Amino acid sequence: MHIKDKIAACEKAGKPCFSFEYYVPKTAQGVQNLYDRMERMGSFGPQFIDITWNAGGRLSNLTTEMVNVAQTVYGLETCMHLTCTGMEKEKVDSALQEAYNGGCTNILALRGDPPRENEKWSAVPGGFRYAKDLVKHIREKYGDYFDIGVAGYPEGCDDEVDPDVLLDHLKEKIDAGGTFIITQMFYDVDIFLDWVNKVRAKGITVPIIPGIMPIHTYAAFIRRATWTKIHVPEKWLEVLEPVKNDDVAVRDIGRDLVVELCKKILAAGINQLHFYTMNLATATRMVLEGLDLMPTLEARELPALPFKSSLGLGRREENVRPIFWKNRHKSYVARTQEWDEFPNGRWGDSRSPAFGELDTYGIALKGTTEQNIKLWGRPETIADVADLFVNYIGGKLESLPWSDSPIDTSANPIKAQLSELNKRGFLTTNSQCALNAVKSSHPVHGWGPRGGYVYQKMYVELLVSPDVLSELITRIERSSDLTYYAVNKAGVLHHNAPAGGSPNAVTWGVFPGKEIVQPTIVELISFLAWKDELYRLGEDWAACYPQSSPSRHIIASIMENWYLVNIVNNNFLDNDAIFDLFQDLKIDNLNERIPVDEYLQNLKVAGGTTTNGVAHEITNDAPAA
Repeated sequence: MHIKDKIAACEKAGKPCFSFEYYVPKTAQGVQNLYDRMERMGSFGPQFIDITWNAGGRLSNLTTEMVNVAQTVYGLETCMHLTCTGMEKEKVDSALQEAYNGGCTNILALRGDPPRENEKWSAVPGGFRYAKDLVKHIREKYGDYFDIGVAGYPEGCDDEVDPDVLLDHLKEKIDAGGTFIITQMFYDVDIFLDWVNKVRAKGITVPIIPGIMPIHTYAAFIRRATWTKIHVPEKWLEVLEPVKNDDVAVRDIGRDLVVELCKKILAAGINQLHFYTMNLATATRMVLEGLDLMPTLEARELPALPFKSSLGLGRREENVRPIFWKNRHKSYVARTQEWDEFPNGRWGDSRSPAFGELDTYGIALKGTTEQNIKLWGRPETIADVADLFVNYIGGKLESLPWSDSPIDTSANPIKAQLSELNKRGFLTTNSQCALNAVKSSHPVHGWGPRGGYVYQKMYVELLVSPDVLSELITRIERSSDLTYYAVNKAGVLHHNAPAGGSPNAVTWGVFPGKEIVQPTIVELISFLAWKDELYRLGEDWAACYPQSSPSRHIIASIMENWYLVNIVNNNFLDNDAIFDLFQDLKIDNLNERIPVDEYLQNLKVAGGTTTNGVAHEITNDAPAA
């Protein structure tokens, strides 16, 4: 959606809106950390985010990648910065195509700063000299597909301080096709509002978005103000200077000053605020709280299930997904990004010729060996592994190899039963409770448009020892309401699903004026693709431990021998039938430890593989971070 249209919607609703800017980190770990932060800050409710372009395009590939991920994986409306600096026309066109392919529909067109090695800015051969030329090129090549933002300078810029000349340049950028303005940061609201009046007097009517820099530390505050040559009100210096060595006090006072600044902007009729976050969350969140703009639970945007909708090109209408990736949605999007079309429609089928490779960036187990051992310890028995699952369900663990985030409150109705299953050695990797006509506005289980009702079937996915699998299947097949798939790592499959493994809807919603929407399904092809991923993640976890370690052996043994089973209770009024299956079902030897010398002897006899096929690789390489 275009930014100008988002701003118009906010104006019509009569409510203030805000957006965030992020810059591209220099390290791979920094990128991953920023992705996590972008996801968390996305819950604050920004209308859009923008991602900076680096001088000379040195990190341009990373910018376009991050734009793609923000749009496609996190469902964040994203504006991509694009500069003329160091950019031949071919590079510009390549960047625009990448933005287009990623579903991005907003560009902030800038001339850019000169590279550090250059004293003055100059265009590269075959490049663009001014931002207006870049705007014109984008408009000629893509028509109205992109909403094009341009920069505004209320207090001048490095190589032009004459305000009248800058206003002329701004008018030229708008006349070339610019549709909104984002300003340089400022702290003197009177200077900004006076500049706005001059912009309007010039005949420029597009939205003006003020750039706001929250105050993190005193040194950073002074450094940025000096670098951008902006005026800092004397009052600000008077209250910040005495506490400049107390970061907490600076942040608290800075919050009050920036909140006051924003309130004056809003009172002047400008409803969109753009925060230069510096990739930090706390100071920005404090300002939003001071403005009462942080969303409450009741006012939050109701999420699509099983996770936030993608804004990637070609998948914006995607509304049917396999439930297996409920706790690893980034992996699902990454593994399906090459699909030509996506499941949609009331009873769509999620089948595809192939899911993407398991080695795609972002799919392997997260974290370093040391981090994962610190998080999950050194389990030596099935009972030890089960305790980790129990702790996760109880909220004492923030993640498991198969779940990227803490368990959410939607599991509360069945937490006690899930915990009991895991204590007895049935390791649950995914689940949901049954729901019957819950209002779509429900604070925990609600989703979709207001005024509707949502339903879901009881579903449990778990790892099951082969010693009890046969009995479990026998019990399942006695019921006409239960369907299941069970598969081991080698691909041995058991199921009672209809022929062909056609989709089985496990959630659906009924809304005014809409067809029935069913966002999550269980079906065979996706289950088998998920099976490969689940066992690979378990192997990655095992590989965190030395090959002589009992921890490595017990995890690898589970991965090599146990079955992945999913069970659906097709009676959506019943939360008990699945749990009843496990009454009196017992796994022996939960606390048995395999002696290390016996384990090593098995490895030696099998030439690197134990006699029952576990611990199939004996390197001690850490999984990819």
